[in-house]
Amino acid sequence: MSRRAKKIEKRVSVDPKFNSELIAHVIRIIMKDGKKTTAEKIVYGAVAKIEEELAKNPAKFTPEGEGAKPAADALEVISRAIENMKPKVEVKTRRVGGTTYPVPVEINPVRQLSLALRWMTTFASGRHGMGMPAAVAAEIVDAFLGQGNVIKKRDDVHKMAAANKAFAHYAW
Repeated sequence: MSRRAKKIEKRVSVDPKFNSELIAHVIRIIMKDGKKTTAEKIVYGAVAKIEEELAKNPAKFTPEGEGAKPAADALEVISRAIENMKPKVEVKTRRVGGTTYPVPVEINPVRQLSLALRWMTTFASGRHGMGMPAAVAAEIVDAFLGQGNVIKKRDDVHKMAAANKAFAHYAW
């Protein structure tokens, strides 16, 4: 019998303005030192900038490929961008017989989302010369278009996992 406590899944509250769990999650990840109103201003400002850019140039938000539909609104742009940001596999180290091996492991969907949002906030805060709402909006638009810092980070993680595929039999 396991003595370990059962993990309780926490239900994410919905955002009052957009009625979206994803926006609420983004707000919580961007929040620092408990300043939720500041984080809300940043996220709502980013959504407004995306809506403004979507109104100016809707052709920019049509993904390439067969049967690709253009994004209808800013929330759809954000959800598609976050889907593009999520890494599918990562490398974890396993110690076997005194040697440490980098083993590629599939990532849990909850961790995929938290890694993607963490990377987004890190790279957005690293963009100098623009405010945080504009930086978050720029990261989201770049991720939607399949380019930018977060996509490069995701591709680096995937390349690392592919390079260490030989150690996949150590995953347990």
